[in-house]
Amino acid sequence: MEGAIRLKWGIGALLTAAVVGAVVGAISIFALEWGPLPGVGVGVLVAIVGIGHVLWLYRTWQYEVREDALYLERGVVTHVKTVVPFVRVQHIDTSRGPIDRVIGLSSLVVYTAGSRGADVTIPGLTPEDAEDLQDRLKMLAKESTGDDAV
Repeated sequence: MEGAIRLKWGIGALLTAAVVGAVVGAISIFALEWGPLPGVGVGVLVAIVGIGHVLWLYRTWQYEVREDALYLERGVVTHVKTVVPFVRVQHIDTSRGPIDRVIGLSSLVVYTAGSRGADVTIPGLTPEDAEDLQDRLKMLAKESTGDDAV
C-alpha cells in the first residue's frame, strides 16, 4: 500500500496539470490566437513539477506515535514538525474519498483543542490500519485525560 499514496497524490498532480494546461490552451487559442502549443507546454511543465513535488513530499512525510504525543513531519518547501499531545485530542475521524476507495486508502484526521491548525491528517493508510490507529490514539487520549476524553 506504500505506493498507493504516491499514486493518489500523482493523480491529483496530473489532474491539476491537465486543468491548468486546458485553461492556458483555451486562453492561447481564443484570446491570443497563438494556438494550443502554450497550453500543452504549461500542462507538461506543471505535470513535471507536480510529480517531482509528489516524490519529494513522499520522502519527507512521516508520523510516529509516542507514549505522550503524536509526532508528524511533512513538507517540501516549508518543513513542518507537529506535536499533538494526547491530552489535546478532541476527536479522531477516518476519511475515504472517491479516489481513496478505488485504490484502497484511508486517512486519519485528529482534531485537537486550539484555534490554529486544530486538526492533523495522516494520509495513505489502509482502512484497517486507519481504524487500528484510531483505536490506539483514542485509548492513549483517554489514558492521558481520564474517561471524559474523545
